[in-house]
Amino acid sequence: MKMKHIKYSDYSKLKGFFRHQRYPLCVYSLPSILAWSNEYYMPYGAIENDALIVAAEFAEQKENRHLILPVSPSREYSPQELYELAEKLGFTSYWFVPGDYMERYAKREIKSLFKITVQKEYEDYVYQAADLAELKGNKYSQKRNLIHQFERDYLSRGRAEAGEINRSVSSECIDFLEKWCKERDCDTAGNDDLACEKKAAIKTIQHIDIIDAKGIYLRVDGEISAFGIASYLTDNMGVLHFEKAFAGIKGLYQYFDNLCAKRLFEGYGYINKESDMNIPGLAKVKQSYHPAMRIKSYRLDLR
Repeated sequence: MKMKHIKYSDYSKLKGFFRHQRYPLCVYSLPSILAWSNEYYMPYGAIENDALIVAAEFAEQKENRHLILPVSPSREYSPQELYELAEKLGFTSYWFVPGDYMERYAKREIKSLFKITVQKEYEDYVYQAADLAELKGNKYSQKRNLIHQFERDYLSRGRAEAGEINRSVSSECIDFLEKWCKERDCDTAGNDDLACEKKAAIKTIQHIDIIDAKGIYLRVDGEISAFGIASYLTDNMGVLHFEKAFAGIKGLYQYFDNLCAKRLFEGYGYINKESDMNIPGLAKVKQSYHPAMRIKSYRLDLR
């Protein structure tokens, strides 16, 4: 089996493997796999019967090379099959093994084949779509108050308007992202995660017309001041890959987050908002929206 670098030109050929796939961690999204490819990390893949085998290769941190669970709309590899596949391909570990996979198989069986490590930093936050769209109850009262302030100060005065992200506005969205990153010093030493996320967001915006992703933006006083991009994850869950908004406009983030829930996740029961990347401020925001669950991620190393 020969593994080849996965590129955007492969999207139409590979997307069928992800339709009806079962894993609720955000890494099991083809737009995400492609977006995060860069000079340091590259995704590789090979087709084996009815499954796509995906590997991560690293230019410098070779010890981090790994497989993820094979992606298939029709079957799942058992722990024994995972072990044999990794041995055949010359890999020693799987990353991003969801908690529900671990629950489906006897722990004794998995432990006999793999050393198990919890990947706490890669736990995804998952919300009920209706909760974020409706914001009912006392726990969301502060969010609703901020939204009402934004609507009063901007929407009611015609100072804000939303639109769909496509090629015609891609350069404006990227300009906004550059300004947003300056607010947070994305490109300074020590902010590697934010810098990589910025590159991934730019790639997604540039290719949004050819991938199965949807995005919206919000103009405030004529300038794009927020955008969000989402795609399919499982039959009942979408994933919000990117959501950015200027911090200086009161109520903007809360209003825009609610707008994303209403416009980008129609037909889904759940919204995956990915992990917090071990950023305390981001973790606080994600927790403030009261996730319905956290999706655990595990690393399996061959014994």
